[in-house]
Amino acid sequence: MEVRAIGKRYGALRALEGVSFTVRAGEMLAVIGPNGAGKTTLLSILAGAQRPSSGSVTPGAASVGWAPQQQAVYSRLSVAENLELFARLEKVPDPRAAVERMLEQTGLRARSRELVGRLSGGNRQRVNVALALIADPPVLVLDEPSASLDPPQRVRLWEFVCGLARAGTAVVFSTHDVAEAQRLADRVLVLVDGRVAIDAVPEQVERAGGGGGFEAAFLEILRRAPEPAPAPDGITDERGTGP
Repeated sequence: MEVRAIGKRYGALRALEGVSFTVRAGEMLAVIGPNGAGKTTLLSILAGAQRPSSGSVTPGAASVGWAPQQQAVYSRLSVAENLELFARLEKVPDPRAAVERMLEQTGLRARSRELVGRLSGGNRQRVNVALALIADPPVLVLDEPSASLDPPQRVRLWEFVCGLARAGTAVVFSTHDVAEAQRLADRVLVLVDGRVAIDAVPEQVERAGGGGGFEAAFLEILRRAPEPAPAPDGITDERGTGP
């Protein structure tokens, strides 16, 4: 995936400005930053859920699987029924074969007949990611996929996602857990006030922040970032705060 000079404005409010980066096949890119930095806005643009005000994303949304933080599942349908519905919506040539492939790949076969609303949070998240993968996209975009999961559920989810990356899927994910980003990502993109503060491998991020550990380096990068321009009167930013 190649992202060129993405900008996003909501009226006078700037959410993103000049965001550029690339993601190679099999690479895991973590997007981190404080609340209101533009992480969810960026990921939704990559997935085609929003259009940028400027810039471009290649390939387009048809090549991207999107798992938003708000799970896009139907609680009154079974796991298999959810998968088949999304396969048909994505116009997959053989929906039933795609369902069988995803049940096997995600380890959800034993729960295929269970209603999604009765699953644990971890299993619902696995279904959410499976729906994003039903059309076998080359790029997977995940917005805080491990949020609200307990430690064993997190381990299972990331084992699955890392396996996808090893098989060649490009993975872009956001997280508030900087240790998770350090441990899992091949590269880390730090967003501050809608701009890229640094795009580097975890070791380079740590050095750029002056050492002392990855989290300390991340906080130092945030401290060094320029202060955001004040919002115009009557305009609030993504955190719901204004001047």
